[in-house]
Amino acid sequence: MATVKISLSFVSLTPSSSSSSSSSSSSTQSKLSPSFIIPNAAPSAKLAKLRFNGKSLRAKPMVRRASRSGGITCSASSSPATIPSALLFDCDGVLVDTEKDGHRISFNDTFKERELGVTWDVELYGELLKIGGGKERMTAYFNKVGWPDKAPKDEAERKEFIAGLHKQKTELFMVLIEKTLLPLRPGVAKLVDQALTNGVKVAVCSTSNEKAVSAIVSCLLGPERAEKIKIFAGDVVPKKKPDPAIYNLAAETLGVDPSKCVVVEDSGIGLAAAKAAGMTCIVTKSGYTADEDFENADAIFDCIGDPPEERFDLAFCGSLLQKQFVS
Repeated sequence: MATVKISLSFVSLTPSSSSSSSSSSSSTQSKLSPSFIIPNAAPSAKLAKLRFNGKSLRAKPMVRRASRSGGITCSASSSPATIPSALLFDCDGVLVDTEKDGHRISFNDTFKERELGVTWDVELYGELLKIGGGKERMTAYFNKVGWPDKAPKDEAERKEFIAGLHKQKTELFMVLIEKTLLPLRPGVAKLVDQALTNGVKVAVCSTSNEKAVSAIVSCLLGPERAEKIKIFAGDVVPKKKPDPAIYNLAAETLGVDPSKCVVVEDSGIGLAAAKAAGMTCIVTKSGYTADEDFENADAIFDCIGDPPEERFDLAFCGSLLQKQFVS
């Protein structure tokens, strides 16, 4: 199935008898930015229905409006019949674009302070991000290129060595967060507030260290929101993404049906974990994941967005759960 970009020039959420010429559609599409991507949508210039997960979705509850920049906002009619039982966010790349100028810098500063002679450049770190978890990332890297001279030879001692490096890296990373040098991504606070206001449970599910995730939530979302957000992070589960364990644990702990959960992820391994847990997943691409394959996502955006640049809201999340299909 193809993944196509949908623009206002040729998508109508209400079936219409009239249509624009293909040249007009192409011209209008080129002016629209950013785009909203619907996975598994048929590449037609006269779409009257949306398709999610290979099924036709009635257009009735959906409202699409242009923002001042010419982009598309995806929402649902007011007072949607369905809202998620829980809204689950990944942390790095979703709440904050932390990887390139946050975690990577902290890893490199740790390597420098330990005099290990190791530096992870931007491109290399992008490849390493395919491995979930910082300790696992370092272990895989050293297993491939060779362990530093200062590293122990015994496997058990190497685990302690990696744990020490990761602890130091986390402390350096938390300093960056506490200085608020890395901002929240657009629309995160808005969507969290919408969820909390409507009684939707909110949690953050991350492979990162629990202290680092807690610092991000507390410092950047604020203590009042943080008190209402459950955090599942680090080694709380034995297997990390793409394994669904962390999302399974979140659903069980929160007491919600996985099919009523909406996950916001930014990476392929996060998407795989969410879908394996039986959850709906929206992808908001980040700096390192823009070119990843998100064919199985329920919707794909460049960010959540704040008005007037809003891309989607809680009502849109709920509409993905309504399952109003036509044959």
